[in-house]
Amino acid sequence: MFSRILIANRGEIALRIIRAAKELGVETVVTYSQADRHASYLDLADEAICIGPAAAASSYLNVPSIIAAAEVANVDAIHPGYGFLAENAHFAEVCRSCNIEFIGPSVESMRLLGDKVACKKLAAKHKVPTAPGSKGAVEGADAAVKIAKDIGFPVILKAAAGGGGRGMRVAHNEIALRSGFTQAANEAEAAFKDGTIFVEKYFEHARHVEVQVLGDRHGNLVHLFERDCTMQRRHQKLIEEAPCPVLDKATRESLCRAAVRLCKAAGYDSAATVEFLLDEQRKYYLLEVNTRVQVEHPVTEMVTGVDILKAQIMAAAGEKLPVRQSDLALQGHAIECRINAEDPDRGFAPQPGMLERFDVPGGPGVRVDTHCRTGYAIPPNYDSMIAKLITFGDDRTRAIVTMRRALAEFQIAPIASTVTLHRRLMNNNNFVSSDIDVHFVERLLG
Repeated sequence: MFSRILIANRGEIALRIIRAAKELGVETVVTYSQADRHASYLDLADEAICIGPAAAASSYLNVPSIIAAAEVANVDAIHPGYGFLAENAHFAEVCRSCNIEFIGPSVESMRLLGDKVACKKLAAKHKVPTAPGSKGAVEGADAAVKIAKDIGFPVILKAAAGGGGRGMRVAHNEIALRSGFTQAANEAEAAFKDGTIFVEKYFEHARHVEVQVLGDRHGNLVHLFERDCTMQRRHQKLIEEAPCPVLDKATRESLCRAAVRLCKAAGYDSAATVEFLLDEQRKYYLLEVNTRVQVEHPVTEMVTGVDILKAQIMAAAGEKLPVRQSDLALQGHAIECRINAEDPDRGFAPQPGMLERFDVPGGPGVRVDTHCRTGYAIPPNYDSMIAKLITFGDDRTRAIVTMRRALAEFQIAPIASTVTLHRRLMNNNNFVSSDIDVHFVERLLG
């Protein structure tokens, strides 16, 4: 096991990693920007090192500064958390070239699964269902139009190196496809320095279902069942739950086996999430693979009893997974609401500023992952998520009832937050009956 690791991240996930490391007997060094110099979790680490000014490009994305901090602190490994450099193969390569372990997959696996075109080809080879569309990169709008006519409109254009909705366009006809192709390629080039685009069939009423996978360096690889992330807005998840409420046993087993098969083919040895779209006939198609721990990992932890962060650290240290597939079973139901400092009534405008009141809920079946507290000033420089509220129950109905109670207890002032939106969603009949698709929230909000 490592003796000392550096956390190259901030906020809730930095605190989550500190806690996991402490339980493993591992010392932690946390990096921070000048904007985060008063964050309370800094006091919980064994050491805290400032790596630059507020701008992410000058701090949390500054590879030389992070490596310098790691060398000064004499750490064994770096945990990237999620976001920032978590899926940056170059960063992982630099870490290992400096004899610092990267707590994540191999560079080869990250590159293979992170490139959507290469990942799709690998999936097809190993009989993991993929959506109809181009077999590889599409060279120009004319080629995209030909493919769209073959598989039928609507189609979606995707950036091979993309994520978070960037470099994506939906087209219902040829005119929209031609204009969207240029826009998607330019956006992908600006965001990822890779304008490669591919085309897939677009499913109007799909659900978003993903499988949590864990691997180690001894060839062991297991799935921790699936999560449903259908409740989202503009490709940004709002509510996640485990397990998916509409999957039958046979589909669940097939889906999870497909995820394991794909990750084994890539030689995967860390935490990953294999994301799928589920159509109206309950057929599933590979969407992408996230080669890191996910924001929504707590719901899986609640229904399996597995600490994903600890297992990820152990795997990077060369230890075997603490569980085998035969040990794992689903127990109960968990729901997570992402609490963002955004105003749902004003187009989800960011709400940086002082938290004069931050009263978190508690009681049976409630977990809150947050780095915030009363008196904390939310900086304007980063993602707006300030907490994750997770509830657990013997079944989905109980988890929803507990979430309603927890949301009623959650008091945040004076800034606006998504707590008000979640209160509304938890009482929506479509959500309660799970009669939703990935566009449900956008239609509801108008």
